Amino acid sequence: MLVPDAGASALSGQYFRSENHLRAEQVTHTLAIEETDTRRTLRIPLIVRAIEGTSYRDAISPYGFPGGVTDGWSEVPAPAVDWRGTELVSIFVRERVQGPHCFSGGTARNEVFFVDPCRPLTLREMHRRHMRRNIRLGFVSTVRAARDAPPEERAGFREVYRQTMVRDQACRRYFFSDAYFEELFASPEAWLATTRAPDGAVASAALVVRSDGLLHYYLGGTADAHLARSPAKNVFGEMSALCVQLGLPLHLGGGLSPGDGLEDFKRGFSNASGRIHTHEIVCDAAVYASLSEGHPASDFFPAYRSRHLP
Repeated sequence: MLVPDAGASALSGQYFRSENHLRAEQVTHTLAIEETDTRRTLRIPLIVRAIEGTSYRDAISPYGFPGGVTDGWSEVPAPAVDWRGTELVSIFVRERVQGPHCFSGGTARNEVFFVDPCRPLTLREMHRRHMRRNIRLGFVSTVRAARDAPPEERAGFREVYRQTMVRDQACRRYFFSDAYFEELFASPEAWLATTRAPDGAVASAALVVRSDGLLHYYLGGTADAHLARSPAKNVFGEMSALCVQLGLPLHLGGGLSPGDGLEDFKRGFSNASGRIHTHEIVCDAAVYASLSEGHPASDFFPAYRSRHLP
């Protein structure tokens, strides 16, 4: 069933299921699944949305890698669940990066990369050379708890992130509000890594969050004016140092598409890789099929929303 509690039933001490993140993402409900015999429950935060032009609704996990609160019950077979009580057409679930997973199976998405502090790490020579050059030129890098970052660093992060989204022609969903960033900055599970140019301006920055036994490179960007120097490499160096300091693997994410430049960039900083998983759950097959009629075939889920892609 769906509980209209803004995700309160799925809260935990992990960033992607924290009050800060669920507020920032405007989570509306908790999906509660109960095993009849044992009364074990699985609780997943969701954003329930109206399907435009209809009386139906669907749902999606908040951004990131939230999974759910498993309480010792995981890998639930989704086809065995009676979805009628949700009164939803479909649900898109984003799993944790490294289990326990809510549901068995799932769709393996793009390759993602890690810095494992327990394994040898050799950075790509070009990355090391550029990092040393930037230090010689007067670029200065720091990493600190986001709550302790001075206002100019927070403002600098927001600006270089915005410039990056404009440069990459990102869809509107990724242009987060100031309120969203304030929730992030306020989290005790967030760090801000920053590289400043010789004139003191923020050249590149990244927000790192701790969730489910990993540090995650969550959001980041580089100023247009400093792209040629690739100061993001120095930021990645600071994030790697933080993971060693905390003794936690750092999840760098992957590329925008397999084999692209971003994937290659992250591969040069990593010493491990894996896959992320999602679940595409159809709760009402008849309504899903009806709504999807006339939409082009693609991997996008739910199919009936594909026409609204920017």
